[in-house]
Amino acid sequence: MTASPRPDLKILSSRVFRGPNVWHYEPAIQLVVDLGVLEDFPTNKIPGFTEALLERLPGLHNHTCSRGRRGGFVERLEEGTWLGHVAEHMALQLQQAVGHDIRRGKTRGVKGVRGQYNVIYAYSDESVGLAAGELAVRLVNHLIEPDPEFDFDAELERFIIRGERSAFGPSTQAIIDEAVSRDIPFIRLNTSSLVQLGQGVHQKRIRATMTSNTSSVAVDIAGNKELTLTLLAAAGLPVPRSESVRSPEDAARLAERIGYPVVVKPLDGNHGRGVILDLQDADAVRAGFAIAENESRNGWVIVERFVTGKDYRCLVIDGRIAAIAERVPAHVVGDGSSTIIELVERTNADPRRGVGHEKVLTKIKVNQAAVDLAAQQGYGMDDVPPAGETVRLTLTGNMSTGGIAIDRTLEAHPENIEIAEEAARVIGLDIAGIDFIAPDITQPVRETGGAICEVNAAPGFRMHTHPTIGDPQYIAKPVIDMLFPPGSPSRIPIVAVTGTNGKTTTSRMIAHIFKGIGRKVGMTSTDGVVIDERLVIRADASGPRSAKMVLQNPRVDFAMFEVARGGILREGLGYERNDVGVVLNVQPDHLGRRGIETLDQLADVKAVVVEAVPRNGYAVLNADDPLVRAMRRRCSGRVVWFTLAEPGDEVREAVDDHCRRGGRAVVLERSELGDMIVVKEGRRSMQLAWTHLLPATFDGRAMMNVQNAMAAAAAAFAAGASLHDIRQGLRSFSTNYYLSPGRLNEVTVEGRTVVVDYAHNVPALEMLGDFVDKTGAALDRSSELGRVSRIGVIATAGDRRNADMRELGETAAQHFDVVIVREDNATRGRRRGEVADLIAQGVHAAMGEGIRAKQVEIVLDELEATRHAMTRSNPGDLIVVCVDQHAAVMSELESYGRQAQPGARRDDHVSTNAVADPDFLPGPSQPEAAVEPSLF
Repeated sequence: MTASPRPDLKILSSRVFRGPNVWHYEPAIQLVVDLGVLEDFPTNKIPGFTEALLERLPGLHNHTCSRGRRGGFVERLEEGTWLGHVAEHMALQLQQAVGHDIRRGKTRGVKGVRGQYNVIYAYSDESVGLAAGELAVRLVNHLIEPDPEFDFDAELERFIIRGERSAFGPSTQAIIDEAVSRDIPFIRLNTSSLVQLGQGVHQKRIRATMTSNTSSVAVDIAGNKELTLTLLAAAGLPVPRSESVRSPEDAARLAERIGYPVVVKPLDGNHGRGVILDLQDADAVRAGFAIAENESRNGWVIVERFVTGKDYRCLVIDGRIAAIAERVPAHVVGDGSSTIIELVERTNADPRRGVGHEKVLTKIKVNQAAVDLAAQQGYGMDDVPPAGETVRLTLTGNMSTGGIAIDRTLEAHPENIEIAEEAARVIGLDIAGIDFIAPDITQPVRETGGAICEVNAAPGFRMHTHPTIGDPQYIAKPVIDMLFPPGSPSRIPIVAVTGTNGKTTTSRMIAHIFKGIGRKVGMTSTDGVVIDERLVIRADASGPRSAKMVLQNPRVDFAMFEVARGGILREGLGYERNDVGVVLNVQPDHLGRRGIETLDQLADVKAVVVEAVPRNGYAVLNADDPLVRAMRRRCSGRVVWFTLAEPGDEVREAVDDHCRRGGRAVVLERSELGDMIVVKEGRRSMQLAWTHLLPATFDGRAMMNVQNAMAAAAAAFAAGASLHDIRQGLRSFSTNYYLSPGRLNEVTVEGRTVVVDYAHNVPALEMLGDFVDKTGAALDRSSELGRVSRIGVIATAGDRRNADMRELGETAAQHFDVVIVREDNATRGRRRGEVADLIAQGVHAAMGEGIRAKQVEIVLDELEATRHAMTRSNPGDLIVVCVDQHAAVMSELESYGRQAQPGARRDDHVSTNAVADPDFLPGPSQPEAAVEPSLF
């Protein structure tokens, strides 16, 4: 044990999960940290650590930790807890410092590695969450051994500013909060305020307070203040007289004609910038023109009759008044002892005030305009106004210039409400901010002399949601009511399929069923992203980013996701929940990667899809797989079983009992006539289809596709498809290359039966081998020679374990007369030829009496291996090619007839009996750059 602690805590890796994941149902950040010598120093063995930590982050007193009560974490600190756990709580507290209500976290040791921990904690904003973890680690090390270059207060201030700038503005956040309260999902589309509410065909978009329903023409009209007032005047609404000009002299002449006092403002301005009020003479108009022109994008400036009164903002949403606020310009009130500068600093110290729109109030700026305005009132910035004296620092009441708001929603006169609503209708805005100038909003403006001076598109909400004085108005509610009227959907059905083998085919079957119903299906798979049967991205798209791409597509009304292990481990699921989660199997593949060493751990990863099933959803589970069967305990919804087990089998009895209690299942009923897929619900049994009549099963020989069809039927039934539609979908789905590329595609080439498939692990090859045995037997019966050769071209990915590669070779030896071993182009860190050598070793080791394989050859290139299999075969033979690049292989097969050389049996690329020496071992590995799966 080290005598004294050292600042050894460091982050080894970080990972952001953007959806349900292996650690939690909601988004989370994972930091893998190494404590170094600090593993020997829990907090109670570091003098002064707890006190110093609580001094800097006093909010930790509120953390309950595992004790379930306030102060529970402080108790853990005093009793002694490890610093990885401390960093977790610090990251949560730092996020709370920027206003993110984040409370979830856990810390778990890295299995088998002393001093390393997985620190897991929730986040609201990804960049803020990561920065919180990094700052927490730096602070821990600083408290262990002070770093003179580390100023925590300065770092915390920078962190808070960063968090505030990346956060949504008050208006956007109010709408999102209301949407979330109604279970409407949202996706942030950029780093600003562009947000998608809802999914697929049901989506709506907002940008601040502009929506998908906002008319572009109406926004243009509102941006032209002269045109706005012209249209309002034409509708008989009270507006001040105004015209636009392009020179200071024209402005002065127009002011003389309109009559003083006047207002000058940019034709297309906003937020009160460039607005100069109460100008009394031509010189003031010329000076104001220069200021307004500087804020105008097109050089035009409006000169408008100055209407006296208070400044009111009327918010109209979907044609109805939602809120009214009186806006008071930025000001200070004298106390008889403080200067104006001191009063401003005191006002800006209000925690509700921030920069721009980051908080509910904006800090008052002491600029030249403020100095000039104070001077007009007889004060300099260093003067002390009398107690109770109000000194205005801006002319306009905009919140963005430091003004305050007083709620007047319930006080407005009905005639004024009608005028505001009519103004919004005239301009055509779904959400409009109507600016009234009136002596008193409680009196009709037509009688008191008030007028509408502006109509604003994308009005801010914060003066209504967070008024300085008065009650807040819940104005996000009518916005969501407008976008999603009560009863209208916001989500599209999501079906997710996972498992070791069969994911892609099952996903395609389900998508095909719903396409036949007329749905616009968005599907992700290892082949790419397909939108309504059109391949839009060709890549491994079984990860979370491609799922989000489908949910963002406005045509999609049904989402079908193939979910791979790698995507779950990298980023979690790309969505919040799936209505139907399908788990086909959990079999030994991908073991030894990303910390997954056992089948139980792999099952935990696959189970994330089941955990993402809501209470009204379904989990479709393979009852024949004990690891999948155990996932029923993780499902919040209902379970639908599918099984190949026969009546009397223990599994089948359990499934039948499930159905007798009102559950659902898809089973296989065997008889002399064939195998019938049967859907069971409660005590009802409904015949779906004979397996030999489904093209994808090859007359029932392809049992893997029988099982896939049963899973697809169960999922489609759970998702609301009728039996007729399911039956029609399965009977029209085949494994031809156009419907299911690379998955059990059978073609005839020069008299040879060629099967192209993606089998790349032992369980998949065993299922494929069963199909080969049955197909080969059928070909034997029809062959004049009574026996055909079976040639297999096999390979696997370079990141599999050596033992898995040898076992793949042993399995192939059971089913093929000749095994040709190839390699993928991406060797994933292996020496070229190493994978093929290991597989060939497995084939050779299995050879012997009762084993079908008599010869093994190595042809590394995929296309060369395919050509070699064709040239060494005879018409009538069965050739199986396990592919990586299926399109290139199918093209090669298509052109083989034109390229074939009659009588050719070998070529220079072939190594025959590559493992004839039983003592053969591959040479030392020379790793290449590892090739990670696509982010899709």
